[in-house]
Amino acid sequence: MTEPVPVTPPIRQANKRGAARLAAVQALYQMDVAGSGLLETTAEYEAFRLGKEVDGAVYREADAQWFRAILAGVVENQKTVDPVIRQALTEDWPLSRLDSTLRAILRAGVYELMKRADVPVAVIVSEYVDIAKAFYVEDEPKLVNAVLDRVAKQMRGGSRGKGAS
Repeated sequence: MTEPVPVTPPIRQANKRGAARLAAVQALYQMDVAGSGLLETTAEYEAFRLGKEVDGAVYREADAQWFRAILAGVVENQKTVDPVIRQALTEDWPLSRLDSTLRAILRAGVYELMKRADVPVAVIVSEYVDIAKAFYVEDEPKLVNAVLDRVAKQMRGGSRGKGAS
């Protein structure tokens, strides 16, 4: 009789939508810092970054349609997204305190919570918290979790454990 082989959980590979979310956050950051426009940034990412190698770093293959939808959606809805973020922040974390990366993460996450009812809250919150963890080691991932959770309760009337209504 053979010894049972220990089963190790598979390493969670980012799906194409997850890679699109990360790329959208990076593109939003770039647009914020460099002042580049939506069409120019979208074209650059699709031509040179999504699924490509840049300076020795390989960008994961991403769902280009999802990437475009998030990027365009955040830009088109920024006047409604930012006040929602501002309202969900605590007194000790004003919007002005957020750096460009954190603003990009929250804008993309809030946009999805507001406009993509087809995506479960838990998926949106966990994906953007994971993105925050890729950039930060301190309190920022907790802040992303708290803000998106508050927005989810306000927008969808439920907690993160519930799917889309």
